[in-house]
Amino acid sequence: MRAGQRFFTGLHTRVYRASHGRIGSRMGPVENVLLTTTGRRTGRTRTTPLGCLPDGDRLVLVASNGGATRHPDWYLNLCADPHVTVQRGARTRPMLARTATPQERDVLWPRVVQRYAGYARYQRRAPREIPLVICEEQPRRPG
Repeated sequence: MRAGQRFFTGLHTRVYRASHGRIGSRMGPVENVLLTTTGRRTGRTRTTPLGCLPDGDRLVLVASNGGATRHPDWYLNLCADPHVTVQRGARTRPMLARTATPQERDVLWPRVVQRYAGYARYQRRAPREIPLVICEEQPRRPG
């Protein structure tokens, strides 16, 4: 990640957290959340502001990486450890993240592109299929 992008990502995260999501939770028609993953190599937590598509109780994230050739680090992290934390507005909750199945992607992708047409441009530019990630509430453990 370039230094400028890293700076603005960090700033967005700090402002979002400090305002409990009142600032930074929307970019035009796109709702933003803070996704926290565990680094697959370092074991340290990493937080990334991302656009999301609410889908009932689930959240759909787009691993576009701006149409880059490789998947974003946050996506690789959650593939290694699907236990994530998502802050949506003032609420933070543990969730399980997984890559959408091809059938789910077929249904969700048009909705994602309708919300933000830039994702279609990213997909045309990317030499990979851009994954959609579904975050679901972690089931409560008995006891």
